[in-house]
Amino acid sequence: MDTSNPAAFVNAELLHFYVGRRVRALTQVVRSDGGIVIGKSTDEKQLVVKGSPPPAPLTTFVEVFGIVNNDKSITPDIWTNFGDAVDMVSYNKLCQLAHGEYKHLFL
Repeated sequence: MDTSNPAAFVNAELLHFYVGRRVRALTQVVRSDGGIVIGKSTDEKQLVVKGSPPPAPLTTFVEVFGIVNNDKSITPDIWTNFGDAVDMVSYNKLCQLAHGEYKHLFL
């Protein structure tokens, strides 16, 4: 496992803690226009991903790894299609655990 460039689990609410740093976030794709994907984060807030998606069509749910920008958008370097059915509540709880009592278990 490569731990040289860890990515924190985040939802939209946590992005402001990670400006300029690498994160991973799950989003439900609402619309995709050119190089911008607008989605709904696991905490029900808007999440903006700025960067051309991969050539393969995006599924309803996508996880992105990337750097958080000053405007709280994410510039991705990895896109992962998660399919058309994901338990957003469980992923959001994972984000909360990664920043709370069990923070020490996450990179």
